[in-house]
Amino acid sequence: MIAGRPEAADVDIMLVRSSHARGRARVTHAVVVIFLEFFAWGLLTTPTLTVLHETFPQHTFLMNGLVQGVKGFLSFLSAPVIGALSDIWGRKCFLLMTVFFTCAPIPFMRISPWWYFALISVSGMFAVTFSVVFAYVADVTDQRQRSTAYGSVSATFAASLVTSPAIGAYLSARYGDSLVVLVATVISVADIAFVFFVVPESLPDKMRLTSWGFPLSWEQADPFASLRRVGTDSTVMLICVTVFLSYLPEAGQYSSFFLYLRQVVDFSPAAIAAFIAMVGILSIIAQTLVLSVLMRTLGNKKTVLLGLTFQLLQLAWYAFGSEPWMMWAAGTVAAMSSITFPAVSALVSRSAAPDQQGVVQGMITGIRGLCNGLGPALYGFIFFLFNVELSDIPSSQAPDTQHVQKSSVPGPPFLFGACAVVFALVVAAFIAERPPAAVVATCSDRKPGGAGPPAAAPPTTPASDADDIEPLLQDSSM
Repeated sequence: MIAGRPEAADVDIMLVRSSHARGRARVTHAVVVIFLEFFAWGLLTTPTLTVLHETFPQHTFLMNGLVQGVKGFLSFLSAPVIGALSDIWGRKCFLLMTVFFTCAPIPFMRISPWWYFALISVSGMFAVTFSVVFAYVADVTDQRQRSTAYGSVSATFAASLVTSPAIGAYLSARYGDSLVVLVATVISVADIAFVFFVVPESLPDKMRLTSWGFPLSWEQADPFASLRRVGTDSTVMLICVTVFLSYLPEAGQYSSFFLYLRQVVDFSPAAIAAFIAMVGILSIIAQTLVLSVLMRTLGNKKTVLLGLTFQLLQLAWYAFGSEPWMMWAAGTVAAMSSITFPAVSALVSRSAAPDQQGVVQGMITGIRGLCNGLGPALYGFIFFLFNVELSDIPSSQAPDTQHVQKSSVPGPPFLFGACAVVFALVVAAFIAERPPAAVVATCSDRKPGGAGPPAAAPPTTPASDADDIEPLLQDSSM
């Protein structure tokens, strides 16, 4: 007993040290990191569209789809590794890594556009800042505080997306693109410096390894591991198919829509910035006030079906609309369609037992990550296939006389997306709503003698609707 007291004292000291370190980490740190990173990229919305067309004048949509598709697919492959390593070695070093490599392409916009787009593609290996930030928030909050903290991070992301494109468009029109790139670079450097000098480690010392080995198994690093579990439960499989069919066109739309507005519908940079702000503000309202009302009155499944219906109307309007006012009207419908994924996430949480929340949410995350790679490439290829490209224009011709080679359907990829959402609606109609205590079969259920979740399972999330609200966009959408 006496010999055991020093060990207990050591444990107490370690816990006190860990608690102190944990106490210094705040949700505010995560909020600042997200705001600065996406504010910097939001400033470049207008200059990026210009540089993209100047660099790839012949196949603009196709090359944009390939760049964003490679970035999204690399993010899908690397997310499990970075997430697992951050659980072992701590969050700060991976926050620094993801912010640095995500922002590294910014100054190359003026140095070398080819290097700029090449670095954007490669940066997908580290473009998972949101994943690390959400893990950081989970370290410093308990379950009751977590939904509010996640909401703060998501709202900050939305705020940066609403304000920065308008500021970037103003600076570009008044002072030129070079100043916008310089300001974005300075903000990126400030974000990296903030992480390095100010952000404390959030993961307690007792949960981190002191040695820098590679304590990962292939199962932890395998990005397809969560996808292979999809077929183990019929309800979860239907939900996952719904997510794939609906998020595939959504991911493709995010990668090319601003370019589409600029080059096909003749939106000015100021109009694009105003459009982003309008949709962002309306989406925040839809995901907070409207979503809560719909969840109480209609329930999870009917809310999902309603969100998919709005998405179908939005994509159909984008596909056949050729006038600016049609895009503005469709944008309001797009804001309402943003309720789909929070409702899907809540539906998933009700379909899984509390100890399987992390596994099932991991399936959804894996499918969305795969769509972030496939969607942009697919949209770029469809634009190319239907010859929706800018015509060759002599350098002496005024910019406002540009014209576009259009097919009978101005936006064929959006028509394809609408067809995919029709199938998503059909699949979602067969989803059976379960009571919250339902159990989802996973690989752990088949392990001999396994009476609980596996040791390497991802952290569980609270099985409440509020905790499952996700950010409006993923990292790769920028």
